[in-house]
Amino acid sequence: MNTPGTIDRPLTHDPMKQAPMKPSTSEPTRSAISDLSTHGVTGSRQKNRTREMQLIPEALARAHMHERLQDAERERRAMRLATARRMQRRAERASLRARRALAMAVMQ
Repeated sequence: MNTPGTIDRPLTHDPMKQAPMKPSTSEPTRSAISDLSTHGVTGSRQKNRTREMQLIPEALARAHMHERLQDAERERRAMRLATARRMQRRAERASLRARRALAMAVMQ
């Protein structure tokens, strides 16, 4: 998800150069969000705050998915290590059997 304009990847850090938020189709036309904004720099900051508030669930979901992916990768590494150790033990046992069989053949 490399969408520009999110909290983690802002389009620009200058609040005056950020694009204004488009009104949501699901919200009524006279909602609390539009009533909160003021004019000038404060209005721009207020818009940025509301945008950040709306993007908090997205950031939380991204962090949660990142953590889940790391857990899955650790689990895969642990499974590969366990499989490698199991295969090593199996190979050592086969090697011992082969040495024993060779020793028995040489002795007879």
